[in-house]
Amino acid sequence: MRRWSLAGQMLVLQLLVVAVTATGGAVLALVQAHELLTEEAGATARAVAVSVAASPDVRDALRTPDPSVRLQPYAERVRLATGVDFITIMRPDGTRYTHPNPRQIGHRFLGHTQRALAGQTFIETYTGTLGPSQRAVTPVMADGRVRALVSAGITVNRISERLRGQFAWGGLIVALALSLGAAGTWLVTVRLRRQTHGLGPVELGRIHDHHDAVLHAVREGLLLVGRDGRLALCNDAARQLLGLPDDAEGRHLSELCPAALVEGVRGGGEQVHLSGDRVLAVSGAPSRLGTVVTVRDHTELQALTGQLDAERGFAESLRSAAHEAANRLHTVITLVELGHTDQAVALGTAELRAAQELTDRVVGAVREPVLAALLLGKSAEAAERGGELVISEDSELDDLGLDPRELVTIVGNLIDNAIDAAGRVEVQLRADDGGLTIRVADDGPGLTDQAAFERGWTTKGDGHGLGLALVGQAVRRLGGTIEVTGSEFTVRLPVPEAVR
Repeated sequence: MRRWSLAGQMLVLQLLVVAVTATGGAVLALVQAHELLTEEAGATARAVAVSVAASPDVRDALRTPDPSVRLQPYAERVRLATGVDFITIMRPDGTRYTHPNPRQIGHRFLGHTQRALAGQTFIETYTGTLGPSQRAVTPVMADGRVRALVSAGITVNRISERLRGQFAWGGLIVALALSLGAAGTWLVTVRLRRQTHGLGPVELGRIHDHHDAVLHAVREGLLLVGRDGRLALCNDAARQLLGLPDDAEGRHLSELCPAALVEGVRGGGEQVHLSGDRVLAVSGAPSRLGTVVTVRDHTELQALTGQLDAERGFAESLRSAAHEAANRLHTVITLVELGHTDQAVALGTAELRAAQELTDRVVGAVREPVLAALLLGKSAEAAERGGELVISEDSELDDLGLDPRELVTIVGNLIDNAIDAAGRVEVQLRADDGGLTIRVADDGPGLTDQAAFERGWTTKGDGHGLGLALVGQAVRRLGGTIEVTGSEFTVRLPVPEAVR
C-alpha cells in the first residue's frame, strides 16, 4: 500500500482547515445576524409603541365610551405603515382595545405589564396569540397616572424569515471561500510536490536521517557553496580541517577561507592548499545548487612524499657522485693506459683528497647524520649542475633532538630553491643560545614577492611551487621563525628543553 505523499496530505489538511474555517465563519456571521435582527426588531417595536403612546389621538380616544371604535383603525394604519406585526392598546388591567385579529379585542393581553404599570418602557420576548414575538410595552400617561398600555411587536417567525434570506448569501460566501481556498491550496500543493519530489513524510524523514548520518560520518570535508558564494552546508570534517566557526553557514566563503582557496574553488579541479599546519587537497565540482567542494587532508601523505623526495634526492646525489667519480676514474685509467702513471696517481690522489676534505668538513661540522648525508648529496648535485654548495666555516651542529624529517624539509627545499636561482650557495648550520640557526644564501637576485611562502609561488612562474610553503609550514610546526633578506633565508628553531 503506497503511502500518501506529503503534498497530498497537506492538500487534504488545508482543505479541511479551509472548510472548517469558512463554515465556522458563516455560522458565526448568521448568529450575529440573528442577534442584530432581534435587537433591530426590539428597537423598532419600542419606537412604535412609544410613538403610539404619545399620540394625542390615542389620549382623545381613551376618553370616549368605546375607545376601540377609534383605536382599532388607528392601530392598523400605524401597524401597516411601520411594518410591525401587531399593535395592542389595552386597559391597565390588560383588556385589549385593539388587535390585528378583531376577535381578540376584549380579551386579556398575554404578557408582562408590571414594569409598564410602574411607568417604564421595556422589551421582552413572549409567546402570545400570534406566537413568539419580540415586543415592547410602554404606558400611556395622562394627568400623571397610567391611563392605558401600548404593546408593539414583531414575531420571531418574521425575524427568522429575514434570517433565512441571509442563508443564501452565507452559502454563496462559504462556497466562494472554499473555491478560493481549494485553488490556493492546490497551487501550494503543486509547488510542494515539485520540491519534495512526491515523497511522503516517512521517506523525507528517512532521507534526512541518511543525509545527516553520511554527512557527519564521512572523514572528508564536504561543503556546498551557493551560486552567490555563500556557504550553504558543511560537515564536521570540513569545520575541523578549515577551522570554520559555528555560524559559518550563511556567510560568504571569502570571510571564512583564504583567498587562494576561494579562487581554487572557483577554478574547479583539484588543488593543494596550506591551512595552518595542514596540507589540504581541495576540489570543486559545479552542481545544480552551486558548487560541491571536497576537502581532503594530505598532511600525512605530503610528509611521506617529502620523505620519498628526500630519498630520491639522496639517490640522485649518489648518482651524481657516482657519475662524477666514474669520469675521474675513467680519466685515471686512460692516463695509466697511455703510460702517464705519475699524472694518473697525482689526479687520483687529488680527487681522493678533495672528496675526503668535503666529507670531513661536512661530517665534522654537522654531526646530525641525516643532515650530513643531505648536504653531501646536495653538494654533488650542485656540482653536476654547474654550481657550488659551500658549508660555512663556522657551521657546527650536534644532534639537538629535532625531527630529522622536518629538518630535511627545511634545509632541502631552501637549498633546492637556491640552486635553481643561482650558481653559488652557502649554507650555515649553527646551534647557539639554546636554538638552531639555519642560513641559506645564494648569489641570485633574491625575493621580491611577499607571497613566497604561500602555495603556488615559484621562481619558475608556473604556479605549482610548494617547496617554500612546506618550509614555512615545517618552521611553524617546530615553533620557529623565518626571515628573508634579499637572497638570504634565516631560520631560527628552538630546541627541546631536555636537550638544551
